[in-house]
Amino acid sequence: MFTGIVEDLGTVESLTRGADFAALAVTSDVVVTDHTVIGESIAVNGVCLTVTSIHGTTFTADVMHETLRRSSLGTLRTGSHVNVERAMPANGRFSGHIVSGHIDGTGVVESIVPDGIATVYTIRAPRNLMRFIAEKGSIAVEGISLTVTFANEETFGVSIIPHTAGHTVLPERKPGSVVNLEIDPIARYVDRLLSMPRTEDAGQAGTAAGPASPITKDFLLSHGF
Repeated sequence: MFTGIVEDLGTVESLTRGADFAALAVTSDVVVTDHTVIGESIAVNGVCLTVTSIHGTTFTADVMHETLRRSSLGTLRTGSHVNVERAMPANGRFSGHIVSGHIDGTGVVESIVPDGIATVYTIRAPRNLMRFIAEKGSIAVEGISLTVTFANEETFGVSIIPHTAGHTVLPERKPGSVVNLEIDPIARYVDRLLSMPRTEDAGQAGTAAGPASPITKDFLLSHGF
């Protein structure tokens, strides 16, 4: 689990592509500073990866086909900068929001407009993701926890303060750039609950289930959702 608060701006040392996988090497000061160990989870541009080796300040990770298909990691090149965040410790602080590191898909930057001290990024996302993106809700863009400033059927906006711009890859993104997106996982689970039939009485394992009925808004409210 992550929080979407980027710890470091890493640099890609190499990305070796196979037929349906890739091996990624990233140099980042958090590897040494925070005593990273093999087997730990690290988010790279919002993608949860497992550390497979460590050499000085460089760690490596395998990127499977599903990840390449859903994210923009396959477009990285030697020298590319990446957002790096280690997994949240059990006694850590939630400064962002719940981020799983499981990318839902990618979006495309449509425009970048100054707004006072901030900068507004408008991002076009697939409709199957836009239904989960709500104004004033949370979204992870390139692994960064951000608040949605507006949302319609095809695009949404996020407002970037100077601190975020100075410590992440966002200033390197231009109109047309592809960015990783992870929707708020709470929205994903609520959607799943609403779309699945509810078993009134599951009984014991191996017995016939009772009649099914859809989960309603009243059911969710009565159960604390």
